[in-house]
This record gives sequence, structure tokens and C-alpha cells, in this order.
Amino acid sequence: MKAKIITLGCKVNQFESQAMMKALSEKGCQIVGDDDPADISVINSCAVTKVSETKAIKLIHRLRRENPEGIIILTGCMAQAFPEKSGELSEVDIILGNKKRSELVPMIEKYLSEKKRFTLVEDYHKIDEYETLFVDDFLNRTRAFLKIEDGCNRFCSYCIIPYARGRVRSCSLEYIRDEVKAFAKNGYKEVVLIGINLSSFGSDNGLTFADAVKTACESSDMRIRLGSLEPESMDPDTLRLFAQYKNFCPQFHLSLQSGCDETLKRMNRHYTSSEYAQIVKNIRSIFENPSITTDVMVGFAGETEEEFTKSMKFVEDTGFAKVHIFPYSRRPGTAADRAQGHLDPSIKKDRAARMAAAAKKTTKAFLSSQLGRVEKVLIETRNKDGYYEGYTPNYTPVFVKAENDRVGEIVDVRLISVEGDHCIGVINE
Repeated sequence: MKAKIITLGCKVNQFESQAMMKALSEKGCQIVGDDDPADISVINSCAVTKVSETKAIKLIHRLRRENPEGIIILTGCMAQAFPEKSGELSEVDIILGNKKRSELVPMIEKYLSEKKRFTLVEDYHKIDEYETLFVDDFLNRTRAFLKIEDGCNRFCSYCIIPYARGRVRSCSLEYIRDEVKAFAKNGYKEVVLIGINLSSFGSDNGLTFADAVKTACESSDMRIRLGSLEPESMDPDTLRLFAQYKNFCPQFHLSLQSGCDETLKRMNRHYTSSEYAQIVKNIRSIFENPSITTDVMVGFAGETEEEFTKSMKFVEDTGFAKVHIFPYSRRPGTAADRAQGHLDPSIKKDRAARMAAAAKKTTKAFLSSQLGRVEKVLIETRNKDGYYEGYTPNYTPVFVKAENDRVGEIVDVRLISVEGDHCIGVINE
């Protein structure tokens, strides 16, 4: 049978989709692309925003129209966080919560045998253990993702994810070592460590996040990059340990959400804007040519124009290399959904546009600061204009021309100009 897994949402979902692809492939399924016809279609969903939920629902409707007889499976965070709403989608044949992902193949076999709809969603508990998934290959990718942590204990007031993912659970250091070595053996040049709350790794089993990074860096010469981080976890001692490793990539995606202290407090974030600024200062003093990227939410419940202005000024003053901006999205079951002062969508849209304009300036300034440097660029793709696209250790996007195919190689590139949201480079040979 032909099968495809369509992944919505974060890098953790991408990793878990690869694990499910591996399970299907080992049972004899032919894995096909997202746009190809398939007998089995798995939607690995996201629940972070209403938009991501709507995408999943529209996708399910389209898949059923295109293949009335195909098997449709909904899994991921939407299935886990909103099982009743998911159950209302009559086109779905199997609903699997995040805790039941390993049941994918048995449930397909059961469906084929009994020809009736199944829902398998189990609540998370504090005693749950880490689900070890072995993935050693990422189709059509030059960098690999490695999930080392799952769950979150923070309960930010706007976030549904602790309900969709449970409490913090960490893998073993042996697992990190084995997976990094497997990726290196398969020719990857870079591994990205990822998790739902990545920097909380080890808080459940006596280890620390520094232990995880140290293990990854010492297991291979591959570049080691970090996924999204909670800023207060990046203390000076941890940063100095990371800086000891030549294969550690100095890019820090520190989730900000707001640059206004009043808003941060309502969000139940665990730092102030001044504390965040000090962490950024520490990174820039410890690492040579790091980049700081972030997420910013606009239009949070109760956010005044003055609070938004404070947040935008903080973004401008910090000088982020890149900012992911998104309007606040109400999530049933969260504290923020029950709060007062929800804003009109038009206000959120306006603030998102204004924040994007401010962030565009900081991105241009950062890219300009990279000019003249010779950096090691991991070439990932070749675009339609004939440029090879890749990233430096600090995740500066680079376009470069080359006579021969360089995809998958790390190439010395001199950065000579800025064009849009990337640098233009020439191979330094």
C-alpha cells in the first residue's frame, strides 16, 4: 500500500513523522510525497493556534474528496488536546493521540480487518516515561533533527501544549550518543537538538541540558544546533560550556513572546525584559558572531497600545537576526482564553504588520553585519534561479553560485551583499 504522512507544526512533529514513516516502511508500505495519491494518509497535526487547527481540518476534507476509499488518520497535538472536536470529523477513520503514536501500524491493520472507526487517545500522567523513537534518516534533508525531550511544565497562560504533550520527559544520554553517531554514519553534516521545552531536558531524571549538548558535541564532528529555548535557562556557565565546542552552532532561538513586562506577567512567562536583555548580552560576550532569533506574539489578551509599543521597541533595541511574529490565538482550556480584554482581529493584524516592519529592519542590520566574513555554509538545496542555498553556523541564510553540485557539502563562502532576507556569497576557493 502507498502511504504518506503530512506534517503540520514544529520540528518535533517532523521528527515523529519520520519515526512513523519508518514504521510504515518496515511493514511494507511505499512512502510517497504529500501531493501524491495514497491508500493511507496520516495527518500529524498541530494545536498551537486556531490557524494550525483549521489547516488540519481543511486538509482532511481535501484528502477525503480526492480519495473517498482511502484511510485517513489524524494524530499529533490536535488529536490529543481536542479529541472531541477531532471525533466530529467524520472523514477521519483513525484518531491517535500523541501517547498512542506507536500504535499506528497495529491500528491500521485492525481497521483493515474490522472496517470500523477507531479513536485511541489516552491522557498524560506525571509518571509517564519518555517515548524512545529511533530515526536515522530524514528523506531529502541535509540536516537531521533529534528529539531529546518531550512535554512542558511551564503552563504559560496562552498555551495548550502542556495538555497536548504532558509533563517534561527526557531521553537518556546513551540515546543521544547512539542517534548522533547514526546520523553521522548516514552522511549528515548537522544535527538539530529539539524538544517541546528543550532546555528543560534532564529536569525529570537528574541530568541537565548541558549534559545533553555536551554528549551530542562529543559524539561526532557534525555541527550541533539547538532548537527553540526558554531564555532563562541560558545561564553564563551553560553558555561557556557550549562555547568550548567547535562544532556547536552559535545560534540561539530564545522565545521572547513580548518585550513588555506587564504582558509577560499575564502570559505567565518566567523572566522580565531586562533579564532577557542580560541573557542576550551574555551570549554576545561569550560567543564570536552569534545570532539571536526569536518568537513574538502580538495582540495578547489585554495588550494595550502602550504595551505593544514597549514590546516593539524591545525588538528594535535587541537587534534580532530574525523574528517569527504571530497574533495571539485563543485556545480553549487555557487561562488566557478565560481572561478579559481580548482584542479585535483587525488590531492584531495591524500590530503584526507593524512588528514585522520593525523586525525587517533588525534582520537587514544583522545580515549587513555579516558582510566580508568567510563562513562555512552547509548547502541544502538548489533553487530555480540556479543559486545554492545554505546556512552558516549562526544560521545566516546564504545564496551562492557554483559550477558543480554542492548539495550536502560544507563550503567556505565569502559573504558579499544582502538581498532581501539572505546574503549573497561567493565560494572562497
